[in-house]
Amino acid sequence: MEKKISPYLKISGNGTEKDQKGILYVVSTPIGNLSDITIRALEVLKQADQILCEDTRITLKLLNHFGIQKPLLTIFGPKEKKEIPKILALLEKGQCLALLSDAGTPTLSDPGTSIVKNVKELKFPVVPIPGASAISCALSVCGFAEKSFLFLGFLHRKSGKIKKELLEAKKFKTTVVFFESPFRILKTLSLVADTWGKETLTFIGREMTKKFEEVLEGTLNEIIEKMQGKEILGEITVIIKEPS
Repeated sequence: MEKKISPYLKISGNGTEKDQKGILYVVSTPIGNLSDITIRALEVLKQADQILCEDTRITLKLLNHFGIQKPLLTIFGPKEKKEIPKILALLEKGQCLALLSDAGTPTLSDPGTSIVKNVKELKFPVVPIPGASAISCALSVCGFAEKSFLFLGFLHRKSGKIKKELLEAKKFKTTVVFFESPFRILKTLSLVADTWGKETLTFIGREMTKKFEEVLEGTLNEIIEKMQGKEILGEITVIIKEPS
């Protein structure tokens, strides 16, 4: 029988493997195109004892595509904190667990933060498995994020709080990145125009890496005009250039 080799080994001073503790891998998955999965991520998923996922339907699509079969544990919404005792018990047994979100990297505007926090408190190894990210994907092609940037995740849903958040972000005088729903994007862009100015250079990445990927660039006025009257679908990453 082929020996199961973990991608993360604890090595003693004489070079021999110690008894393996339970491990939590935080695994980045493709944001659209399944070919963006990394070789290391596939190795971890194949060796994991269980997979913690946001939506079993989406995770199964990924696993089935690569011929991987594993037990799944849902950690979406209130289930994240509810399942923590079970997750810790599995780690106590020495299990290898993989934490996934539907797309991209867990804990970045996605579930997983409470799990990582509790696992680290009990001194179990937490290992990042990097990969596709809507943030870096958009920043790499926007053409104006040269130095620093501020990531805001998803903005508040109330207009007053969005304006306050944008005004606070403007004080940093750096490029700002955030995610937005297709149902709120036009309203949010109008609020950005009110707080940052209508001529602010902006980049919109919609459905990035997917079949219907769309990129819009220009001033806020120009982008709002292009998007008005159109059916807007899919996840959206917005980048607004640092104020001059």
